[in-house]
Amino acid sequence: MGKERVAQLEYSEFQAAMLDEAKRRRKAAKIIAVLAHFLGREGGDAPVLKGLTVADIGCSAGFIADELASAGAERALGVDIDVPGLRRAAERFGERVEFVCADGTALPFPDGSIDVLVFNHIYEHVVDPDAVIAEMRRVLADDGVLYLGLGNRLGVIEPHYKLPFLSYLPPALADRYVRASGRADHYYERFRTRGGLRRMLAGFHVWDYSLPVLASPDRFAGTELFPGAAGRAAQGTLARTPRAALRALLPVVPTYLWVATKTARGPLGGTLPRGPEPVRTP
Repeated sequence: MGKERVAQLEYSEFQAAMLDEAKRRRKAAKIIAVLAHFLGREGGDAPVLKGLTVADIGCSAGFIADELASAGAERALGVDIDVPGLRRAAERFGERVEFVCADGTALPFPDGSIDVLVFNHIYEHVVDPDAVIAEMRRVLADDGVLYLGLGNRLGVIEPHYKLPFLSYLPPALADRYVRASGRADHYYERFRTRGGLRRMLAGFHVWDYSLPVLASPDRFAGTELFPGAAGRAAQGTLARTPRAALRALLPVVPTYLWVATKTARGPLGGTLPRGPEPVRTP
């Protein structure tokens, strides 16, 4: 047994990545580009999120929520239990983003009131991700869109501590490993495999943008994924690899970028070298 999990309050106080403004804004650009493609709002004169109510669940210091507001959201919301992060966010962006201190399992919004939800690399940090997903489903509009950045348990390098195979281990062994590395006193995060994530999203209709973003980084503001000549070569390899071979690699892709909806609908954006594919959920 690993250490008992409790809510990660004040996460931005001990995870410096949440305060890396440039990196957070790059992530936001990728999120907005994926939403633009799915909604069929690429290249238009109107802002991507014009007229929509948008909420970033797990917003911390608010950089992504601020970018969602900049993308034209009629109402932009940031939700977290990270009080120091919310305080920083409100001081900087409070004039155009509403920041709310609330647990993801009890969102203070009416049923069906949010057009776009963003849940980006958060699920592994919450005590009960299934309950958070259920609550987001409740507040999402019937024609709404949920963007998900999801770490994969079978990604070889664990993203928080940069240790190989850390997320593969049972909690007690993971605690010993991360402690022996000197990087933390215990391993808090809990990742799921692709199959586990599919089950977590049972009842949603899901489209996978992981490979499209990797294969078309310029289109999805993901150029940092492929730096330099080696990166461009990798991008070209992806574009030429048969679809069946790419599908075979999906179980070990380190991060999934998924778009989920409550009703059956598909991406409205233009043709891509590697287009998004539906994810079969239970």
